[in-house]
Amino acid sequence: MKYEETTRRRNVIYKGKIVALRRDDALLPNGQACVREVVEHPGGACVLCLHEGKVVLVRQFRYAYGEELLEIPAGKLEGGEDPAAAAKRELEEETGLRAERMNLLFTLYPSPGYCDEKIYLYEAEQVTSGVRHPDRDEFLDVCELAPETAFRYMEEGVIRDAKTIVALLFLKEKLSAGH
Repeated sequence: MKYEETTRRRNVIYKGKIVALRRDDALLPNGQACVREVVEHPGGACVLCLHEGKVVLVRQFRYAYGEELLEIPAGKLEGGEDPAAAAKRELEEETGLRAERMNLLFTLYPSPGYCDEKIYLYEAEQVTSGVRHPDRDEFLDVCELAPETAFRYMEEGVIRDAKTIVALLFLKEKLSAGH
């Protein structure tokens, strides 16, 4: 049996600066009518970066959660922007670090039940110092942690951001394998 659902009509309810909300009429695989709510998002890029042997994170207030989070550098894609270019841009804007190359590790679907966002997780390679220049509405601190400290923060629930946890689990496996 195929489990594909068919869109009959897309109904945009709200279109904002970052997201849009749709309430679509669809058909289930068995032909029964249903309603699907979808948050449209342009996608984002994030970066696992080691600088002088330390994991580079940023601490910033996240309005939706009402708290400060520790995260790997990340940001949304700007109008069809190449994800690798976005990852390089965000790394430099937020941390002042530059990467010669970005290696795509994963494409993540953070909330597949209601959102079409894709997050491209890169590993920065050949990192050098540049100039930090965060966006006007971006207030954050750069934190560089020993990998063991970052892993402990993840295990203790200090780090709760999903993309950061995926990046740290990848790094932990990579370091334990001796790569």
